[in-house]
Amino acid sequence: MPTPILEKESLIPGRTSKLVLHAPQIARNARPGHFVMLRMNPDGERIPLTIADTDPEKGTIVIVYLVMGKSTALLEDLKAGDSILDVCGPLGKPTHIEKKGTVVCVGGGTGIAAMHHIAKGHWRAGNRVVGVIGARTKDLLLFEKELSSFAHELLISTDDGSYGHKGLVTDLLRERLETDKDVFEVVAVGPVPMMAAVAETTRSFGVRTTVSLNPIMVDGIGMCGACRVTVGGKTKFACVDGPEFDGHQVDFAELRRRLGAFREQEKISLDQYRSQHGN
Repeated sequence: MPTPILEKESLIPGRTSKLVLHAPQIARNARPGHFVMLRMNPDGERIPLTIADTDPEKGTIVIVYLVMGKSTALLEDLKAGDSILDVCGPLGKPTHIEKKGTVVCVGGGTGIAAMHHIAKGHWRAGNRVVGVIGARTKDLLLFEKELSSFAHELLISTDDGSYGHKGLVTDLLRERLETDKDVFEVVAVGPVPMMAAVAETTRSFGVRTTVSLNPIMVDGIGMCGACRVTVGGKTKFACVDGPEFDGHQVDFAELRRRLGAFREQEKISLDQYRSQHGN
């Protein structure tokens, strides 16, 4: 059954948008860390997107996406009042959350929205939540208002210094770990290079670090095998074994190589779609 789009908000014009979907069953069962699979038309591919928030009472879920390929371009063409052909979920394993003290939640790019749901879960469990978010420039920051509504602290960095700390999220993370011995876990969601840098930063502190490997997923149900990653020397599948793993055990070098395997074909597909539709 098609899933109605109740609201659409352009977060970064032409680049990143937020959708509020009417999906009561998913909203009731979704937990932080879960994702959904979307298909825009009968001939289209299925793409995974992490759930950024839920409202079980209203029966809604929130997803945020970056327009990167043909499928997300199709999604971007939809508006409030339209419907998505298929929305399947919740999928994956939920985030392991327990009340233990202070957790630092690091987000970059559209990963900030996915991190938001995890951070809110830790807050609801009674943990002290320190959010750390970053972007190249102020205009590319996401979910600052949403995170500020519950996070005990929100630290911000921009590459160009247009807002908050000038530098990387790992600068702020390192400073926090050097001064706060109560941090029991660091959660990182965002671009693979950022997650790798976060894991490397926390390694010397011996702080448990959880990363979300959604960027490598394809079909979301473990059939295609495209999301295989090496964790602790063993092959895992991000969609069914994760998407969250111990960041200190992930082979990020292998992950980066595999992420770029079909970049040229993805660009060709997007360019063809845009030329056909005048985008």
